[in-house]
Order: sequence, then structure tokens, then C-alpha cells
Amino acid sequence: MNKYFAEFIGTFVLVLIGCGSAVVAGSQIGFLGISMAFGLAVLVMVYAIGNISGCHINPAITISMLVAGKISGKDTVGYLIAQFLGGIVGALILYLIASGKADYSLAANGLGQNGYGELSPMKYGIGAAFLAEVVLTFIFLIVIFGATSPKAPSGFAGIAIGWSLAIIHMVGIPITGTSVNPARSFGPALIVGGEALSQVWLFLLAPIIGGIVAALVWNYIIKPKET
Repeated sequence: MNKYFAEFIGTFVLVLIGCGSAVVAGSQIGFLGISMAFGLAVLVMVYAIGNISGCHINPAITISMLVAGKISGKDTVGYLIAQFLGGIVGALILYLIASGKADYSLAANGLGQNGYGELSPMKYGIGAAFLAEVVLTFIFLIVIFGATSPKAPSGFAGIAIGWSLAIIHMVGIPITGTSVNPARSFGPALIVGGEALSQVWLFLLAPIIGGIVAALVWNYIIKPKET
């Protein structure tokens, strides 16, 4: 049970800090600052809970690990429930904090939700959004598989994973706001509702596809041979 709670806490922190940086400080820190917030949130949580749960804090990672044979079906279900609950609670707490500002409006300011078309920061269409989310999640998972491989230098996985998420956000924020994580997308979309919730399917599906492809590519093409 402790590993499920760790996944809940980790996802909660990711949404609160990552999305919070966009909602509370986005106009001051810009896309670069928001990218760093997401990356550093993951980096610190890897070292905080990595030894407990592996610090997936992302359903795309968990499903990718299931395909790669690195997690059981039972744990997959527990992780997914914990991650989605963590994302929802993180978004709810962020809303309660943000709404304490007199001129905050959920409809106008949002909660860092993802989107395409009119909800895309730079008005990218659905095709570009879907492709970006699949490819960026694929890249993220390849980094994770490589950084956590037994042949990788020990102790540096969190740095590689956190920085990779940061640079992925630098590319992805203008397109979709960057998801690569269904739980990160679902929590804010659920609280905001409306068009954000109607578009969330893309950010549930595309990252999972990217993660599954990464698991297959890693296992059958890239994975270092055991010696």
C-alpha cells in the first residue's frame, strides 16, 4: 500500500507544482520557467519516492512498464488509481489556492489544462497535438528505460529523467501545454470542465500509445544485451 500512496503523493506534487507554476507564475516565468518547474518536480520526486514505488507518477509510464514486463497487473491497477486520484487532488488544491486571488477566474485562467485548436497555446490543430504527444512521450520513456537500465551509471536516473521532461516541455508547451501524462491532464480538465474536459481524451490516449511503442522499441531493438 505504501507504494500506491507514494504514487498518489508524487502525482499530486507534479500537478500542484507543474500546473501551479503556469497558473500562479506563468506570466512572470514564461514557457521556460514552467518547463523547469515540471522537470524539477519530477527530478526531486524520483529521489523522494523512487526507492518506494519507482516514481512512475504517470499512467503512460506505468502502462509502458507493464508492456515491458517490469510491473505486475495488480500493481498497474493500483498505480493507475493512485496517479489519477493524485492528479485530481493536486488540481483541486491548486484551484483552491488560485481562487484566493481576487481577479482569478477558472474559465479565463484555467488550471494549466492541455488542449488543441483554440485551447492550444499557439493554436495547433488536433493532428499536430496528437503526433506531438505520442512522439514526446516516446522520447520520455526511452530516456526512462535507458536511465534506469542496470548498465546505466547509478544515482543519475533522476537527473536524466527530470531534465528530459523539462526539455520536452520546452517543445510541447506551445503545441498542447504538454501532457505526456494522462493523470496530469485529467485532474485539471476535470476541475475546469467544458471544452477542456471534452478534449482530454487525446491526452489520455496519445501518451499511452507513445509509452507502449517505447516499451516495444526498447525491449526488442535498443535494450542492451545481458552479459
